[in-house]
Amino acid sequence: MHGKPYNRAEVIEEGVSKIRGLNLFSDLFMITALRDKGASEYVLRKVLGNEDLEFTKVTTQWYLPNLTSKDSILDVFAEDVEGSLYNLEDQRSSTVDHARRTRYYGAMIDKNSLDKGKEYSELTDVYIVYISEKDVWHTGMTMSHVRKTLQGRDGTELPYDDGTHLIYVNGEVDDGSELAGMMKYFKTADPEDMSQGALSERVRYLKSKKGEPEMCEVSEWIYNQGKLAGEAEGEAKGEIKGEAKGEAKGEIKGEFKGRAKEIIDIYREIGLPDEGILEKLQAKLNVSLDKAMELLFGRQPA
Repeated sequence: MHGKPYNRAEVIEEGVSKIRGLNLFSDLFMITALRDKGASEYVLRKVLGNEDLEFTKVTTQWYLPNLTSKDSILDVFAEDVEGSLYNLEDQRSSTVDHARRTRYYGAMIDKNSLDKGKEYSELTDVYIVYISEKDVWHTGMTMSHVRKTLQGRDGTELPYDDGTHLIYVNGEVDDGSELAGMMKYFKTADPEDMSQGALSERVRYLKSKKGEPEMCEVSEWIYNQGKLAGEAEGEAKGEIKGEAKGEAKGEIKGEFKGRAKEIIDIYREIGLPDEGILEKLQAKLNVSLDKAMELLFGRQPA
């Protein structure tokens, strides 16, 4: 296979076409759609049953740095007029430890929202809404709340309210509710279906000619991820010197594979076939076809 030279504009245009074909269970498209305050309010109002919910700000891909442990990137993060905080996560994978992931995200939100010198009682309420395509907990319900209780000596359960509200929503179980109807819409993201208010308006906009500039912005971000991966690999190779050469090679190998995985994950998300991903790896990491196949399939070609 001989990869043709990549034209930046062509790659971005190709990305826009692929993104338009995604539904709202695609992390990439959901994040793009819910940048819009009206669309994110609509989704959370349906989940929480609160038609008065109003956000003062909405951030997507909110980065929570941590100097001594794992960083976090929240899909959608919002704050309402009362100061309560909301994190909405879209999850397709069934291999993630969902409970511990939400535990960690909640801890990171608390850590970043309570200023030094404040009392614990000033921690605001946090709502973590976890939307998945499958019923990951096999509850048989479209929506399930996690309830914390304190057990008494006589076996009674007393409410234990620490201000954290954890809600799981899935698109697999249809219980006939309005929320299940919204999950059906998540599966199609049909721009002609206007049944979901502000969310439908946002999806129609993004998938129309009017939304092309914003879709190009997202596609360009994907393009730049691959470009940065190639640049990082080149810089890392140039830093190998003297006695540190062996150690540096090991570090580069790990970082290189991490960058390659980012590229593979991004282009798989938008539905690019393996042949196309191989070409992307060759072009963006400046590697041979054999190396690209090793990165994609985890083995040397036969």
